[in-house]
Amino acid sequence: MADVVWSRRTLAASELPPYPGITLDQVTLVLEDRQAEEALADLLACDAIGFDTESKPTFLKGEVSTGPHLVQLATDSRAYLFPITGKDSPVLKAILESPRVLKIGLGLGNDRTVLKSRMDIEVQALLDLGEKLRGQGHRGTVGAKVAVAHFFGQKLQKSKHIGTSNWSNPRFSDAQLLYAANDAHVALRLYRAWVLALATGVEPGPDREKPPYNSPHGSVAERLNAPVLKTGGDASHS
Repeated sequence: MADVVWSRRTLAASELPPYPGITLDQVTLVLEDRQAEEALADLLACDAIGFDTESKPTFLKGEVSTGPHLVQLATDSRAYLFPITGKDSPVLKAILESPRVLKIGLGLGNDRTVLKSRMDIEVQALLDLGEKLRGQGHRGTVGAKVAVAHFFGQKLQKSKHIGTSNWSNPRFSDAQLLYAANDAHVALRLYRAWVLALATGVEPGPDREKPPYNSPHGSVAERLNAPVLKTGGDASHS
């Protein structure tokens, strides 16, 4: 592990270079059957994929969320965004219920429960990396900002305005598409870096885009039970 241990406090005061993230030409908003078929083939061919969801925020006391309104899945080179329209999605179901493909996210909370209750999708092989990175005595899950600073020496910019925008509106702005795509894609990149660190003791920095391999590291069960890394004591989800 690196000598510097990041927390949200030290990260806020840092002058790290920005995390570049995925670009718009690497994002597919899945609206047509052809796109869904391409996404299915691409995602099921992976050993692991990034995973996240977005929902329209609730602001009133007692208000119940109607989300998720968007499901994001990412390979190493592309992100697929699936708007949730209320109809059954056999493609999403096939991907998320596959036990062969590990789904990586951070701060997933009740995503699995909500997908089961609202879409009848039983997510299999799900890894909350934020929980895995949390060491003994750690308060809260490790968020993407802290993990990016630790593994890549970069600062992940996340707009609160975009994060709390209306995800139930199917007309997504470019800023929303990038925000959503990066949430899933960065989770996968962090997972690759974590696996590399566990296997070799070498952690990627800002000059290394990704580990020098793209292959499974043991079985899904082995990856789900991999040990935690030590992190700062107050790094929480962000």
